[in-house]
Amino acid sequence: MNSTIGIERTSAYFPDGVETAEQLAEKTGIPEQIIIEKFGLFKKHVAGKEMHASDLAIEAARPILTKIDPLAIDVIIYFGSPHKDYYVWSAAAKIQHELGAKNAYAFEMMNVSSCFPIALKVAKDMIIADESIENILLVGGCKESQIVDYDNPRSRFMFNFADGGAAALVTRKSRQSEILNSAIITDGSFYHDVLVPAGGSQNFPSEETVKNKQHYIDVTDPSDMKARLDDVSIKNFERVIKEAIDKSGLKMKDVQVLLPLHTKRSMFEELLKIVGLQEENAIYLDHHGHMSALDPCIGLHFAEKKGKLKRNNIVLAVSAGTGYTWAATAIKWKGW
Repeated sequence: MNSTIGIERTSAYFPDGVETAEQLAEKTGIPEQIIIEKFGLFKKHVAGKEMHASDLAIEAARPILTKIDPLAIDVIIYFGSPHKDYYVWSAAAKIQHELGAKNAYAFEMMNVSSCFPIALKVAKDMIIADESIENILLVGGCKESQIVDYDNPRSRFMFNFADGGAAALVTRKSRQSEILNSAIITDGSFYHDVLVPAGGSQNFPSEETVKNKQHYIDVTDPSDMKARLDDVSIKNFERVIKEAIDKSGLKMKDVQVLLPLHTKRSMFEELLKIVGLQEENAIYLDHHGHMSALDPCIGLHFAEKKGKLKRNNIVLAVSAGTGYTWAATAIKWKGW
C-alpha cells in the first residue's frame, strides 16, 4: 500500500440564503431555544431557485482547481445528495464538463448521508488498484432544504436539512494527510423508513402525487423507526469508530479530532463520549445544518481553517445515513 494516499485539499461552498432558528421556529412550531439547544441549529444556508446540487458541487470544487490543473484530475466522484437537478441523471458528467476536467472519467456514489467516509475508502482503494490514477476529485452538492415539508408532522423534524457544496482532492502523493482505514455497517431492515414517496417506479409522478405532497421526504412510521433505531444507532456508531481505529493500528486515545455529521446535540455528545473528546476537538455544524453526505468533508475543511489540525493528529470522519448505514474513516494529518 502506498502510505502517502491522502486528502491534499478541501473546499466548501454555501449559498447566500439563510434561515435562522427564529424563522424555523415559525415554520415548525418548535420554540427557537429548543431548536438551538436541543437540535443544535442556530441557522442554515438555503439555495435559491437558480442553484442546484450540481451547481453547489461545482462551486465547491473551483478553489481546488486553482491549485491543480483540471487536466490532471483522473477521476471525479460525486458523493452528494441524491436530490439533484434531475432524476435518472448524472450530476458527475455536468461537473466534469463545467470544471474542464476533460481527462477525468466521472461517476456517482450514493449512500445518502453516510457517503463521505465511504467515498474516501473507495478513492483510496482505486488509487491502490490502478497505477494510472494520481488524482481523484470527490465532490458533492446538497439542496435538501427543498424537500422538507413543514406541514408534515412525521418529517418536519428534519428541518436541519440544509444546502451547500463540498470537495476533496485525494492524491497518490499527498503531503497533507494520509487516509487510513474505514469501517462500514449496513442494517437493511431500515430500508423503507425514510424516503420520498413519489417520483420513482413505485409511485410514478402524477397530479395526485403532487396534490398529496408526496415529493417531499417522509418517514413512514416515526415512533416505530425511533424505537428500533435507538436500540442500535449508538452501538453501531461505536462499532464503526472502534473498527476504523483498530484497523488503522491505533487506539481510541490516539484520536484528536472528530468530524461527525450534523445531528441533534444529544447524539453529538454521545459521539464525543465514544472517542473521549471535548467539543473543542470536534466540528459541529450548528451554523450550517445537515447537508447529506457533505458534513464530515465540510468539517475537515473547517477544522483546517480554524487551526484544529496539528501535525500527526488522527482525525475521524463519522457519518450515518438512512437505509441504514454507519461509516467511519480514520485520517492522519501530516500538514505541510
